[in-house]
Amino acid sequence: MNAVDTVIRQSLHSEVPLINQVSEYIIHSGGKRLRPALVLLSANMFQGVRTEHHYLAAIVEFIHTATLLHDDVVDESDLRRGKSTANHVFGNAASVLVGDFLYSRAFQMMVKLQNMRVMEILAEATNTISEGEVLQLLNVRKVDITEQDYLKVIHFKTAKLFEAATRLGAVMSNAGAQQEQGLAVYGMHLGTAFQLIDDVLDLSGDPGQIGKKLGNDLAEGKPTLPLLYAIQHGTEAQAALVKAAISQGDLTQMEAVLEVLASTGALAYVREVARKEADLACQAIADFAQNEHHHALVELSDFAVARQY
Repeated sequence: MNAVDTVIRQSLHSEVPLINQVSEYIIHSGGKRLRPALVLLSANMFQGVRTEHHYLAAIVEFIHTATLLHDDVVDESDLRRGKSTANHVFGNAASVLVGDFLYSRAFQMMVKLQNMRVMEILAEATNTISEGEVLQLLNVRKVDITEQDYLKVIHFKTAKLFEAATRLGAVMSNAGAQQEQGLAVYGMHLGTAFQLIDDVLDLSGDPGQIGKKLGNDLAEGKPTLPLLYAIQHGTEAQAALVKAAISQGDLTQMEAVLEVLASTGALAYVREVARKEADLACQAIADFAQNEHHHALVELSDFAVARQY
């Protein structure tokens, strides 16, 4: 991971000072680096990590960071990872344009690897993520979407890059098709579990630990799975209250919404869905060699569900 950070620092450089300032600010603001770590762990399941994997890991982190820059503008967020968002510090225009720079720099780097399969995977992933962002936008303030509709959004928006990261580690290590697919399925289910727990923490976490205010998704009118479950399993009055809070982005009703979530068992339900996703992730790699890297991937699936930040 130190080698990946070195590649990130070297690849961020631009002759435009503002690009350097914004890029450094967001890249070094305390992220978990899960996606690049997945590239390295997947590679270590086979032939070990080489310089090419460090570049792939950095590329994946750049794509993720670009999505964060754009997300914070779309969501009008002012806090991420306990720090002011880049758009809050530098303005929306700078955040959008530097996000574009990170996307284009990522594609410059992947071209240098001269691997058409890698470019195919990352191009598809980037396009799918964009589709997920638009799907999420279309669902804002909608209270009648189904659980399947919601899962489709997070499969596109979040899980796809996890899937790409684990698939890339296998591809660059010349793993077989079955092993590549197993790791891709692992990544997809892990990413789904990770996002589901993010949704739980948005409504129940410790703001000091999660690095943002509680109820951000509710304020933005996002119908996340805990809220959808409460609507579907609460009383008529409870459903109406949650629907109104989503439709209006009304955080003054936060305490009442939390009471509905508690009485319907919504948060516990979503945690259970996340646990099942994590189990499916582990099943996808159950037949792989049982080495320390396999063990780390299993532990990571447990972390995705148990984490408090």
